[in-house]
Amino acid sequence: MATDTGARAIAERIMDNVKKVILGKDEAIRLGVIALMCQGHVLIEDVPGVGKTMLAKSLARSTGCSFSRIQFTPDLLPSDITGVSIFNQKTSEFQFRAGPIIAQVVLADEINRATPKTQSALLEAMEERQVTVEGVTHPLPGPFMVMATQNPIEYEGTFPLPEAQLDRFLLRIRLGYPTFEQEIAIMDSQQLHHPFEDLASVVGPREVLALQEETRKIYVDPLVKQYIATLVEGSRKHRDVALGCSPRASLALQRTGQAMTLLQGRDYVLPDDVKELAEPVMAHRLVLTAAARMQGVDGRRVVQELTDEVVVPGARVGGRLLG
Repeated sequence: MATDTGARAIAERIMDNVKKVILGKDEAIRLGVIALMCQGHVLIEDVPGVGKTMLAKSLARSTGCSFSRIQFTPDLLPSDITGVSIFNQKTSEFQFRAGPIIAQVVLADEINRATPKTQSALLEAMEERQVTVEGVTHPLPGPFMVMATQNPIEYEGTFPLPEAQLDRFLLRIRLGYPTFEQEIAIMDSQQLHHPFEDLASVVGPREVLALQEETRKIYVDPLVKQYIATLVEGSRKHRDVALGCSPRASLALQRTGQAMTLLQGRDYVLPDDVKELAEPVMAHRLVLTAAARMQGVDGRRVVQELTDEVVVPGARVGGRLLG
């Protein structure tokens, strides 16, 4: 039985629209839309100039959501993000002046250039979708999504993201360099003007909220949940891992699996959906041992080993059907 075709059509319209600007990066665009469907946040990690900022801007414009950009620098203060209360002499009252975090799609550009104290200003917003300033809580508009970028090569003047913050990112996306043909197509598309200038909204925030609601309704079989839990538990016992994935990773695999299912026109999650999403969901959450890092092991390699070793429910081992 197929899932809601209206919800799938909304997601496809968003992806097709973003592809007008971001050429040749269909997988990254799909992951960005999956995060939006799951009410999640995205960490875009790649070298400068490959389209990290443009992906966030294109996604916001395609969905008709309000957009805000925060340029993270070492001198940025938490109040520069959340906002401040200012005394109004005319009314003799304090008035809240909202910071750039009060938007539906927030681009945290070069997030690792701010100090840990400033980075922590995002924690409440990302988890609870609210900010608290001077004891007063201000809810954030829905849908709400943080898309953060960072350069994994340049370390001078940067501050590594703490594990608590990395864990709040649903997915980590890598764009990579374009192919030879794609690079020529990019030059052709921007010869006269940037295609982003002509980009229009194809859906609205209400449709995005409806899409998120439909995503949560996708069925997840108990065996698939066991598979997810086994993968996450395996990350905690892996020989190269000092700190494995938290329960947020299990929830993230379930939610992204539901979104992947909806995009493919099914109404039930398959183990293959989970396996395909394991690396962008789990790899950035792992803290490796010092010995593993010295040997060049990274999170992606660990996740690949886990997906290769953990038996998928329904598979046959030694002629016996598991699950």
